[in-house]
Amino acid sequence: MAEMTVQNKIDKEILLKAFELMLTAEKMALLYEENKEICSKYVHATSRGHEAIQLALSLQLKPFDYVFPYYRDDSILLGMGFTPYDLMLQVLAKKDDPFSGGRTYYSHPSVRRDDMPKVPHQSSATGMQAIPATGLAHGIHYLESQELLKSDKNEAPVVVCSLGDASITEGEVAEAFQMAVLKKLPILYFIQDNEWDISASADEIRAMDAAYYARGFKGLEVVEIDGTDFEASYLALQDIVKKIREERRPFLLHAKVPLLGHHTSGVRKEWYRGEENLKEHALRDPLPKMRTLIHDTGFESGFLETLENEIIDKVAEDYQKALAAADPEPSDLFTHIFAPTEITEEKGIRKPEGGQVVMMVDAALHAVEEILREHPEALLYGQDVGGRLGGVFREAALLAKKFGDSRVFNTPIQEAYIIGSTTGMSAAGCKPIVEVQFADYIWPGLNQLFTEVSRSNYLSDGKWPVQALIRVPIGAYGSGGPYHSSSVESVIAQIKGVKVVYPSNAADMKGLMKAAFYDPNPVVIFEHKGLYWSKVPGTSAAKTVEPDADYVVPIGKAAISLEAASDFTEKGKSVLVVTYGMGVHWALNAAKKFKDQVEIVDLRTLHPIDDEFVFERVKKHHKVLLLTEESLQHSLTEALAGRIAKHCFEYLDAPVQIIGSENTPAIPLNSTLENTYLPTQEDIENKLDFLLKY
Repeated sequence: MAEMTVQNKIDKEILLKAFELMLTAEKMALLYEENKEICSKYVHATSRGHEAIQLALSLQLKPFDYVFPYYRDDSILLGMGFTPYDLMLQVLAKKDDPFSGGRTYYSHPSVRRDDMPKVPHQSSATGMQAIPATGLAHGIHYLESQELLKSDKNEAPVVVCSLGDASITEGEVAEAFQMAVLKKLPILYFIQDNEWDISASADEIRAMDAAYYARGFKGLEVVEIDGTDFEASYLALQDIVKKIREERRPFLLHAKVPLLGHHTSGVRKEWYRGEENLKEHALRDPLPKMRTLIHDTGFESGFLETLENEIIDKVAEDYQKALAAADPEPSDLFTHIFAPTEITEEKGIRKPEGGQVVMMVDAALHAVEEILREHPEALLYGQDVGGRLGGVFREAALLAKKFGDSRVFNTPIQEAYIIGSTTGMSAAGCKPIVEVQFADYIWPGLNQLFTEVSRSNYLSDGKWPVQALIRVPIGAYGSGGPYHSSSVESVIAQIKGVKVVYPSNAADMKGLMKAAFYDPNPVVIFEHKGLYWSKVPGTSAAKTVEPDADYVVPIGKAAISLEAASDFTEKGKSVLVVTYGMGVHWALNAAKKFKDQVEIVDLRTLHPIDDEFVFERVKKHHKVLLLTEESLQHSLTEALAGRIAKHCFEYLDAPVQIIGSENTPAIPLNSTLENTYLPTQEDIENKLDFLLKY
């Protein structure tokens, strides 16, 4: 156990405050239990047994710090200054719940106040908060390195990530630890070890505790403490926090604590914990220790008894007040799905006079370069995007040399960190542009994208939108095989709270890239590898004149890539093709056989889809073909077909037709099999002919 030198005692006012808040936490837990029929309607957990170490931490945090409390951390919130009433509004899921407006569980805070440490949103998923928290520390580190954030050593912000010991077995925690030591980040991993998962005890779920495990990460200093001893905990944390402020490096504190309450109100301790274990934990209750300390400090028994009675009354009063508070209105369901964006219309010059024709890959590269030049808070990272290579498709070529390795850099092979860190980066005030090397490798990052990134704005009641641009090369291109060719857009488009764009040409690539960067929400931009250089036969239309630096394409707006002649349309002899990405070029090539009879709508945005525009064009042409590179079954294209049939049924002169790739588990490597998997020009021509003759 690390030795801590005690150089000074704790101020009596701090001791009294800690005792008062420990009593408050205890009385709240007792009240919840006494009223469990009401309070357990929405599952909650309390900090009983953990109060000393939590208050030792929160009473030292400053308003410029960041903390990621977890679902058993209500004592941290009390120490930050929240009242029982504030917390009870959340346990009862009331409209005025200050964290989420009644949307999420007890002790799931989201705080953005000038007088308190900041608390970005994090989910209930165990261990997943480690990546957003580390991303935030990474963002602070970046801003400090660029002198965009200036603070002296006494006011340099610290990030605290609270974790239960059982969560340390999660792989994403290892990714966070790795980046913390690699970049020397100012973060404290605050581990509370009560030796229980839910019903699983430490001896059956871990080969080592967090302290032992963390020592394998070179540069992560580990301190162990008895978390039931407030005085020792406070002094240990005082030393740790001071070192992080001054030395800007990561620490891990491992505190042993008892679990005195239930795992949650829905999983009760008597169901699975034996009598001996419960007795052993009760003997380590930090509250009696705190009573002894406060008595020994000189506070009189009568004063303390009066204080305790006042707390009991206050907790009871706040509970009755919270019970009477209003529930959310039904309309509250629909607020903060996305943060509002300022880019709602096309701006800038799409086709400047004398402009140079560029490939899609160059349009993307130039867009990012212009962003980095104009916005010092922007940075680009991912696998192999650094100076030596500049991306496996050269989509980041020379950017690291132009802007430095601190702004454009390689990450380890950590898709979860690449995506999840954007939550913390954004909270720090950075504007991250990140890249997943291939769409096939996005799956390890979906945990973070779904649970942390996409829900932050909604579950924080609009306080913490995540501004992130996530680049994903996608699509089949010349026998890339089963691990470099997949189309995954339907899965990503199902993640509500994330916008998804998919350009088909250089001008849209640049305009959507810029719009995505300026959007305050997370945006995934799919970049088709087969269109990057227009090397695939029939894709020369992907090359366009490069728009100017101010050009933006509003997210959520479809466009017409090819218009049918009005005389054919008026006679009912035209057909509409709705598609995106590579499908636009397949459709353009097939349409040559049916001169002036085919209109092509390029969706450009897959979420939110421009349904209104699609329905308008369907009603004009009365016949529609939907085209996608994805496997067809259960795709977003099938879903769009259903909406067209529902909303445009009386306007249709033929059944909605759909073409997509075959429904196989993967795309084979062999070129014959790959060609069999993908739609062909003949397939598209046959469907167009069928519709025109219907």
